[in-house]
Amino acid sequence: MRRTIAILVCVFSIAAFAQQPAVPAAALQSVDGQRIRAHVKFLSSDLLEGRGTGQRGADLAAEYLATIFALEGLQPGGDNGAYFQKFPMVGIAGEPASTIAVEGPSGTTALKFGDDVVAGDNSQATLSDLDAPVVFVGYGITAPEYKWDDFKGADLKGKVLLMFVNEPVSEDEKFFNGKSLTYYGRWTYKYEEAARRGAAGVLLIHKTDMASYGWDVVKSSWSGEHFALAGGHQPRLKLAGWLQLEVARKLLAACGKDFDALFKDAQSRDFQPIALPLRVKAHLVSKVRQVAASNVVGIVPGAGPKLKDQAVIYSAHYDHLGIHAGMSGDNIYNGAVDNATGCGVLLEMARVVARSAVKPRRAMVFAAVAAEEQGLLGSEFLAQHPPVPAGAIALALNFDSFVPYGIPEQIRAGGAQRTTFYPVLEQTAREFHFELMRGRPDPGGGYYRSDHFSFAHTGVPAFSLGQGSIFRGHTEEWTKEQDKQRGNTYHQPSDEFRQDWDFSGLAELARFGVSLGWKAADQPQLVEWQKGDEFEAARLKSQAAGQGK
Repeated sequence: MRRTIAILVCVFSIAAFAQQPAVPAAALQSVDGQRIRAHVKFLSSDLLEGRGTGQRGADLAAEYLATIFALEGLQPGGDNGAYFQKFPMVGIAGEPASTIAVEGPSGTTALKFGDDVVAGDNSQATLSDLDAPVVFVGYGITAPEYKWDDFKGADLKGKVLLMFVNEPVSEDEKFFNGKSLTYYGRWTYKYEEAARRGAAGVLLIHKTDMASYGWDVVKSSWSGEHFALAGGHQPRLKLAGWLQLEVARKLLAACGKDFDALFKDAQSRDFQPIALPLRVKAHLVSKVRQVAASNVVGIVPGAGPKLKDQAVIYSAHYDHLGIHAGMSGDNIYNGAVDNATGCGVLLEMARVVARSAVKPRRAMVFAAVAAEEQGLLGSEFLAQHPPVPAGAIALALNFDSFVPYGIPEQIRAGGAQRTTFYPVLEQTAREFHFELMRGRPDPGGGYYRSDHFSFAHTGVPAFSLGQGSIFRGHTEEWTKEQDKQRGNTYHQPSDEFRQDWDFSGLAELARFGVSLGWKAADQPQLVEWQKGDEFEAARLKSQAAGQGK
């Protein structure tokens, strides 16, 4: 009997594999790494001024992307027959007249913007004065599914909440995903939750090991103008910021609190909010302006009579940090790896699919999204206003930051295992001779930090593709040496194009991406989340809404 069952399982597995759609070989063979190189070189050139949100360089990049879509024959997927999907934002830039200080038992400590604190006014007011008591709230998380509540019903209205970045330390995968960060650990959640509770402000205590990036990244990412989607009725913080670790230690010590002891206490469900003998006094002067940003969207229509109204979405963000005025030396954040590389791959995949003689059954949507560095704003708007209803989107694949070291032997696809598409991903990785890296912790919460998350939040199965640390013909030690030579370029002006880069790997990633998306576009059923996943309910809701139309 067991032998019969085994034979039947084998037969059904072979039959299922045989039903997997074939991707046209001619389309994959036409991928050209030199085209990707050309796109990356132009998009990261000084002429585009770092593609800063709300800056001239981002508008030039958007025009370039739309022009390429048009030349390759994609249909416009934006507003009113155009490639641009425009959305309104508010730009907020702190002015030099702003001050922030903390008053405590040992006197008043003036905080220096950039060195001690990075903070701004999210209320979108041009002038705010704040004089508020400080409450330490651990991690600032309430998560009923983990029986966790840092607030314990405390009255937080009008107060500044001091909290740790990240979430409780754990190796139990059933408790805040163990070593992998959940959305509760992201700064976006912490700001949102504090605002919902009526807090006036938040100061996140930065720890490099917990944030997964150093203070220099916090400083470069948040010291300039920052943006929010215009409109909406969500409460906003008067003060939203980060506090440098050693500054936090000194302020806590001044009021008789030991930092390490507080950190230990914050790991317990029994933690209680602590009213500190501290007051934050801030005078925030902001330049506020209305800005129109644009996602750039092109569509290759589907060929299947029953599936052409559904789609697969490819995305890559085209913005970076722009020019930091007043900064000495090189002040252009070119963003070559982050994310001219993803845009180069996106454009080449779009060209290959659009020019293929054979088309997939579902439509292919190619979206270069804006304002990712500002908190995934462009993809958030696109996910809320997609060209195809969310319930009819089979899969969203995102491409963000590839180092052109050659052909990778390892591929990352964090979050893919949460979808029913994972077996197809595994098989496709084998076809490309990629080792699929699996089961690795995600302490930095990468799944919640890139544009695919915006689609997942609306229920669309989504993940990003990334490289591992071993490249064909080289050892992991070789890769480490290359990284050492590059230095710390993340969110720095040194993230620039290099002539010696090898784009063969990005070409292979483009082939891999086309293959994955094509299979998702041609398979009979939509991709779904695994049962019980945190996004399953949103998926079911979006599909029910589509059926009701």
